[in-house]
Order: sequence, then C-alpha cells, then structure tokens
Amino acid sequence: MNGELVADRYELQEVVGTGGMSTVYRAVDTLLERNVALKILHPHYGDDAEYVERFRREARSVAQLSHPNIVTVIDRGEADGQQYIVFEYVDGESLKQLVDRTGPLPARRAVELGLQVAEALAFAHNAGLVHRDVKPQNVLVTEDGEAKVTDFGIARSLDVEQGVTQTGTVLGTSNYLSPEQARGQTVTPATDVYSLGVVLYELLTGEVPFPGENFVAVAMKHINEEPPSLLERRPDVPMRLVAAIDRALAKDPGARFPSMSAFCTELRACLVELGTPDSERTFIQASPVLKQGRPHRVRPARRSRLPLLLLVALAIAAAVVAVFALRGSNHHGSSSSKGSAGGSVIALTGARAFDPAGDLREHDSSARNATDGNPGTYWYTEHYIDGLNKAGVGLVLDAGRAKTVGSITVKTATPGFTAEILAGNSLDSTLKVDSAKQQVGASTTFSLRGATARYFVVWITDLGSLHSADINEVTAKS
Repeated sequence: MNGELVADRYELQEVVGTGGMSTVYRAVDTLLERNVALKILHPHYGDDAEYVERFRREARSVAQLSHPNIVTVIDRGEADGQQYIVFEYVDGESLKQLVDRTGPLPARRAVELGLQVAEALAFAHNAGLVHRDVKPQNVLVTEDGEAKVTDFGIARSLDVEQGVTQTGTVLGTSNYLSPEQARGQTVTPATDVYSLGVVLYELLTGEVPFPGENFVAVAMKHINEEPPSLLERRPDVPMRLVAAIDRALAKDPGARFPSMSAFCTELRACLVELGTPDSERTFIQASPVLKQGRPHRVRPARRSRLPLLLLVALAIAAAVVAVFALRGSNHHGSSSSKGSAGGSVIALTGARAFDPAGDLREHDSSARNATDGNPGTYWYTEHYIDGLNKAGVGLVLDAGRAKTVGSITVKTATPGFTAEILAGNSLDSTLKVDSAKQQVGASTTFSLRGATARYFVVWITDLGSLHSADINEVTAKS
C-alpha cells in the first residue's frame, strides 16, 4: 500500500505499527506537506458495526484530550470503504522498543517517563475516559525524551452505562491486564493505575511480572498470584518507589491509589528522593555527558547557550537589589503590604522555562500548568543532586503585552526554595530583578518594584534542601 493516496490527501510511506484492529502508517499530508500517522482499520472489520463504532469512538475520545503527553488527533474519515484516523506523527520509539534496546532503565528515568504517562492518564480520567490498554507499546518517546500516550482504541467513557463493550468482555493486552479486566468486570480509573504499575515494573526490571505461554495463563496469574519481588530483581530501587509500585499492583482496586492524580503525586515524591549515581549516568545511550552537580536529563542536552552577559547582568542586578534592600527596607516593607493587599487581577500565562545556564529548556510543556487555575497541576524543575550549581532556573510568565504588576503570588507543594522575580520585555540580558529575594512557602507573595514589562520570571536561585521544586499556581495583581 506504500505510495497509495488515501482520501486524495494522505500518501502512505511505511508501516510503523500494526495491531489486531488496525495498521498505522507514516504518511505525508500532501495538502499541508507534513508527516502524519495514519491509522487504518483492517478491511475485514469494515463491515462490522461494532468495530467501526469502536474505531470512530477512539477518534472522538482522543479529540477531546489536548495534553502534551497525549498524541493529538488531527482528522478522521472514510475513503473507499476504509475507516481512518490521522494523528500527529511522533518521531521516536515506543517504550517497549526503548526497553528492548537498552534493558532496564535507570530508576530516575523510569519514574520520569512513568510520571508523564500518569499525568496524561490523569488528564484522560478527568475528562471521563479510562484507557484500558496501558502498555509500553502504546507510549511513544520523542527524540526530546518526552512520553506521549497513544491508542485509545478500547478507551471507555466513565459516564456510559451501556456501551459497545459490556461487562463480561475481556479487552486489553494480557501482560498488563488488571485482575478486574481478567475477570471481565467493570473497569475504573484504578484499572489504568494497575497497568501503569506493570509498565513501571517492566521499565525497572526489563521483564513483566507475569509472563506466560497464553492469554488465559497470564490472566490467571494477574488474578491469583503476587508479583515477584521488585527489590530482589532490582536492589538499587528506593523503598518508597518499590512501595508505590506494589500499591499500584494491588489485586483489590480499592487498595490501589485512589486516583491516577494521587499516583502522580507519589511518583513526584519518589522522583524528588532519587539521586543519579555515576553508574546510571551512562546507562542510556542517548543521555548527555554530565558535569559534577548537574542533573541527569531525560532529553538530550542542547549545546547552545545564551551569552554569558546575561548571568553577569543578573549577578550585578542582584547585588544592587541587596544594597537597596539594606538601605531602604522600610520603604520596601511598605510596598510589600500595599502590593499584597489590593489591586486588580492581571492574567499571566505560563509560557516556558528559563534556563540560560542549562540547555535552555526545563519541562517547558508543563509551564501552563502553573497558571491553569488548578493547584493540582504544576511546572517543575529538573532533579538536581547537590544544588543548582548555576545562577538559577525559572518559569517565564507572559502578560501578553507590557504591564505594570504590583505583586505576584507563588503557590507550591515543595516549599523551601528561594526565588525572586525578574521582569523585562525580552528574555535576554535586559531582564531586571524586580523584587526582593524570598524563601518560598506554601503561598508566598512577591511585591514588585514597578517595572513595566511583558515577561516576568519566577527565578529560583537556591533549592535549599530540595532536589527539585514545583510551582503549582502563580497569580498576579496590579
């Protein structure tokens, strides 16, 4: 079929995956001149109303989910009797291919990838969808090291009591099947929690907990047997992470994490506790060469750097602020009270990370979480072993146009780091310090000194005893 034109628009190039229901091709969108992933339902299912409806439902389900860790649906249609869905094309490999290529992953990398999958699934659950087929084959890893969940082909709405697939029908892949799926019982978000626990187990050990010769044999193991000890297979894994995976793999759905969001929270805590031993720094072929004190990064490091002048300017600005703080603390104290007490709300958008002394990026895709009004989501720094070991790292907030902001309030679930606010109309050496430096608590308000700027940066200069810092919500007033 290579070279075939589907719907007079999508030119098939090569097969990139195949499953029981469909085949996925890399194709060229001849109209927009870009690569896409084209999923085509197998012809022998084209006359089966149930399979066609399931295929169409996948497109509808995923189209509702706009998340950086979920593959985006672009189009859906039918041409010459073929049902197809068009997705964004992810240039990378699946988690399964990654483990097959490298063997067990370093604990920190496994948790970072698992956390991204968990965040995607939590988003889907909040939208009322359970994936039901969470497995490494359905997670793509981009060239930048970001995980993207795909294949919601058997996803089910939590709001539907009578759907295409009824209780009593077993769907899913046996190695990652939850006990309730194996019994043909109703699925809930806890089903995805279990399957993700299996995925994490495999990422850390290179093996699934319940191998078997056939579907039934494996399904019975999920129902009746306890998983082999993760700690025996991987003694270097921290006990907290072992406990989290054991909880996710509980036979009783009620004994697992109460939600995927709760699983996310625990994985974040595990990530904070994890260090990066020298033995892990070269474990993955794609990992960059690290310097003492710098974090192991999921993405390949970029060599470009902003001019050293920026760091010098920041250091000078910080020194000037310190002098004025000593000479005019009464004045600034007055300003602080005024800024935090009144003023109208100013809308800011989390735009990206600001990492001039690093690789210029630091979980950029999570930046919007800090201004989405949901304290359960967050932007977060990389994991640092022995402090930042650089001038700082920050979160860029975009006001849309130049505005004078009186105060910025930062809320975090990881209090104890030190930060200040930078302001400027471009993200270069013109950025100026616009607040006093403060240790951030659960909720901390920075009173600004009156700069009129489009961009404001929550500039973290010291992690204190932390290895990573979260920023859950940022709000601003005039």
